[in-house]
Amino acid sequence: MSMEIALVGAPTDIGAGARGASMGPQALRVAGLAAALERQGYRVLDTGDLAGPGNPWQPPVHGYRHLEQVQSWNALVFQAVTAQLREGRLPLVLGGDHSLGVGSVGAVARHCRRAGRPLRVFWLDAHTDFNTAWLTPSGNLHGMPVACLCGFGPAGLVDLGGSEPALRPEELRMIGIRSVDAGEREFVHEQRLDVYDMRTIDERGMRAVMEAALGGLPADAHVHVSFDVDFLDPDYAPGVGTTVRGGPTWREAQLCMEMLADTGRVGSVDIVELNPALDVRNGTALVAVELVESLFGKSTLVRRPRG
Repeated sequence: MSMEIALVGAPTDIGAGARGASMGPQALRVAGLAAALERQGYRVLDTGDLAGPGNPWQPPVHGYRHLEQVQSWNALVFQAVTAQLREGRLPLVLGGDHSLGVGSVGAVARHCRRAGRPLRVFWLDAHTDFNTAWLTPSGNLHGMPVACLCGFGPAGLVDLGGSEPALRPEELRMIGIRSVDAGEREFVHEQRLDVYDMRTIDERGMRAVMEAALGGLPADAHVHVSFDVDFLDPDYAPGVGTTVRGGPTWREAQLCMEMLADTGRVGSVDIVELNPALDVRNGTALVAVELVESLFGKSTLVRRPRG
């Protein structure tokens, strides 16, 4: 019996600095995401879109923009992901901006703790998303989800999954990083995050980077992939609000996804920051769907089972 994937739409740009990511879930559907996953042998349940507060488009208050609304959206995502995990389905969150990672990863982390399973989170992104109210230049909460998950942020986000931080730094692997604010950089170093930035990928190659990032993966680990579409170089993915030149090529990104698929342990996924308002003929959504198809097992040749 094949695994069932539950699509959970979270159509909001509440944590972003540009409008438009709220249209991301529908763009992914239009690009054929469900059919692509079915081609890989999965059953797909589209649960529709969550309904949260609108975007008031206000300036930051005490270092945070739209904190109340971001908390509401993350509580909805947390509940939805928790419900799908309880049903034995693989939750695939269609964002929306990356502030939603607090609810998504938080739910997965609590699920793993309760099941006694080790967790590894692969954060595929141009940014470390480790800002705080006192470090952020913008107040946009899509730049803060990793900090919140590690215990640094407002109580309503930090405590979403319980009294302890959702993530420990050793459970996290960041790939493709190339844009980090000055104060954020020092904070990342202090917390000893496992970051594979673009210079590392340039020097060592994506294969060696992924081998290092996957090193020591426990046999029973739950792998969560939080895929910010700006991970890719904007030549391949222009439809994002925070483009940063010099990212992975289409093929490097495919290899990253294929090596994650090879683990056989991917148990939950986010696709975030797709902004159709900035895209060209939905091309970025089509690229995202191709990459997710690789994450769920598509390869040039049928791979022989290991062992």
